[in-house]
Amino acid sequence: MEHGLDRTRAWVLHPEIKSDEHRRATGPALEEAVALAAALPDLDVIGSETVIVRRPQPGYLFGSGKIEELAERLKAAEVELVLIDGALTPVQQRNLEKAWKVKILDRTGLILEIFSDRARTREGVLQVEMAALSYQRTRLVRAWTHLERQRGGLGFVGGPGETQIEADRRAIDDQLVRLRRQLDKVIRTRTLHREARAKIPYPIVALVGYTNAGKSTLFNRLTGADVMVKDMLFATLDPTMRRVTLPDGPEIILSDTVGFISDLPTELVAAFRATLEEVLGADLILHVRDVSHAGTEEQAADVNAIMTSLGIDENRKVIEVWNKVDLLPPEDRDAMNARADRDPDVFAISALSGDGLDPLLEAVAEHLQGIRHESAITLTFAEGRKRAWLFEQDIVQHEEQTETGFDITVLWTPKQQAQFASL
Repeated sequence: MEHGLDRTRAWVLHPEIKSDEHRRATGPALEEAVALAAALPDLDVIGSETVIVRRPQPGYLFGSGKIEELAERLKAAEVELVLIDGALTPVQQRNLEKAWKVKILDRTGLILEIFSDRARTREGVLQVEMAALSYQRTRLVRAWTHLERQRGGLGFVGGPGETQIEADRRAIDDQLVRLRRQLDKVIRTRTLHREARAKIPYPIVALVGYTNAGKSTLFNRLTGADVMVKDMLFATLDPTMRRVTLPDGPEIILSDTVGFISDLPTELVAAFRATLEEVLGADLILHVRDVSHAGTEEQAADVNAIMTSLGIDENRKVIEVWNKVDLLPPEDRDAMNARADRDPDVFAISALSGDGLDPLLEAVAEHLQGIRHESAITLTFAEGRKRAWLFEQDIVQHEEQTETGFDITVLWTPKQQAQFASL
């Protein structure tokens, strides 16, 4: 095999740990790990395999026989980087690097690399930097000999005898404080934008789903936008919002969000909470699923678990969108369509071809109309600003002038009612 130009030759290993009751199905798990690696443009994945681990070894994860066997294979293939689809301790990472004489990256490190490559907004870049520093801080133990060096001092820089590892850790902590301050400023600006959006009368519909489920393809088809669509994990990282007019329905704001993934690094769960806040404020959530994927049920469970951890309660309306039915064999597609037909909150579609979108959009419109209710309001002549606001929102159904002001009938959402109350 020829070497790619300036591309790192990588090998993917998925450890199947037999003692882990929650381990994922081997085939789909290895496929996902390879897809994660392929999401980095400068990697050339030249091989992948599942390694059965009966009892994880504290120092190396794998047993000595397996380490020797892999060492020969990696050397023969001229591998430069091994990606381990799981969590490694700093000690395991250092020992494997020494044994195989290659660079090692675990699942957390790989996902951080991808996020770093994809972040575009100021907030996204800052969040990735913070997550990477938090991860790096735990890895300082694996750095080389300079970290064992003692460093003298004048007493006010950390005191005599401060080791280099402590100095490095302190430098990271200082950098984290600086990034946190910058991020707070960005978040304040974002909050102002969100508050401005909250005054818009349109309901918000959020697309959520496992990474690569087809959210961006669906978003583009519904909005006519040109969001990057690739058969690649984490193609969308920063949230995107567009206004859409539903056929025979209301105007809505459609929000495309970062894809979820199982075993998302804890550093990133906290860091990307803000990018998922759009979901918390949504009037309706569309959970987009890739039903052609072998692990679709496990992926759906992961997404639901993350939504629960975000604080999305059971009362929030969620419609399941079973995407990519066009990739299924005809008999499976018929069975999938039949299952969807039996559940009013499930729709089988192809975002690529547009099949099945009309019934989905009708259901979205029907739900959003359903959350509006009628109220009777009496305003005095002095409350002209409130009356003007009602007409601006286009929610007035009927108005009658009285001796003291106006009797008005409105059709509005709970959000609009709350906004009116705060005027």
